[in-house]
Amino acid sequence: MATAKKAAAKKPAAKKPAAKKVAAKKPAAKKVAAKKVAVKKVAAKKPAAKKVAAKKTVAKKAVKKVAAKKVAAKRKPNAAFMKPMTPSAVLAAVVGANPLPRTDVTKKVWDYIKKHKLQDAVNRRNINADDKLKAVFGGKKTVSMFEMTKLISGHLK
Repeated sequence: MATAKKAAAKKPAAKKPAAKKVAAKKPAAKKVAAKKVAVKKVAAKKPAAKKVAAKKTVAKKAVKKVAAKKVAAKRKPNAAFMKPMTPSAVLAAVVGANPLPRTDVTKKVWDYIKKHKLQDAVNRRNINADDKLKAVFGGKKTVSMFEMTKLISGHLK
């Protein structure tokens, strides 16, 4: 009987079907898992596509609203800047004697500066005054553009 047990233990045929069953189960399990993953991916893609389309329509609506607001609400200039001011005699030599809003006075002064090339070549923020502007600037030969607006406002009534 000992030889029969050894012969039964050496049978390779009994081992192979068990191995085939295990091997057969693994690919089937992989296929099922792969199908589940594929289904999850497809299911995940569809709502994402809907979300993207929804976001695009919301963005388009927002752009239209902003554009409508820009057309409807045009910016009004500040009344204080648009009020005509009378320049002093010294400033009238540069911009003219007619009453002008502050914004137009500044534009005309800049036109005068550019026409006569009075802006400093090295430091562009500075204005080199000629005889007319020297009187407006209170006798200063060089004035920064920020200081210039302050000095000009002193010549407006």
